Amino acid sequence: MSGGPDAVPPIRNAATIVITRQTDTGPKLLMGQRSSGAVFMPDKFVFPGGAVDPGDYTAAEAEGVEEGDPRLLVETDPRLARALRHAAIRELREETGLWLGEPGGDADGETGRPSTDALRFFFRAVTPPGRPRRFDARFFLADAGDLASAPDDFSGAEGELGFLSWVDLDQARVLDLPFITEIVLAEIAARHADPEVERPVPYFNHTELGSHFHLLRA
Repeated sequence: MSGGPDAVPPIRNAATIVITRQTDTGPKLLMGQRSSGAVFMPDKFVFPGGAVDPGDYTAAEAEGVEEGDPRLLVETDPRLARALRHAAIRELREETGLWLGEPGGDADGETGRPSTDALRFFFRAVTPPGRPRRFDARFFLADAGDLASAPDDFSGAEGELGFLSWVDLDQARVLDLPFITEIVLAEIAARHADPEVERPVPYFNHTELGSHFHLLRA
C-alpha cells in the first residue's frame, strides 16, 4: 500500500554546491556535518545542498535566467535546470548563512540577485535503491570570491549542518564521508590538477535494474 513501510521512496531532484576557496596551499572546500538524527546520511560530512522546492521554480521564472550548460539539460526539463541553480544558492544560504550573489539593499537580511552564472555544473548522481530517501543530485562548483558575505561568517546558518569549516582536499578525505562524496572529491582534485582541460561531467545513475555510468559532454 502506498505510504507503507515497504513503499519505494520517490527520486527527488536536488542540488549540491561546492564552494572552493583558493589559498597559498591550495583550494579549501566548505563542508559541514549532518546531525546524528538525520534520516538521510546521519553524521556524514557533506557539502551544502538539498531538494528543489516550488520557490526555486518561482525564483528562476522571475529572474528569467537561461539554463546555460547543455550537459545540465540531459534528461532534464529546462525549467528544472534553471530551478536547480536557484536551489543550490538557496541551500547554501540556509545551511551556511553565506550568500552567493549581489549584496542586499537593507539591514533586514534581504539579499540581492543570486549569482546563478557563477555556478559550474560538474557532477551528477542518483542515490541507489534501498535508501530511505533518494535524490537525483546535480553538483555545482562556485568560487568563494563570488560570495557577497564574509566566507567565515556562518552566523546566519539555520543549524542543519554542524562543524562548518573550510578544509583542504587531504583533510576532507579523512572525514566520515558518503561514498559518492569521495568520488566527488576525486573529481575536484582532477579539475584542480589540470584546470585548463575541459572535463566531461560524470553521471552515476543507480536504478532498480542496475548502476550506470556516463560522461556528459558539451
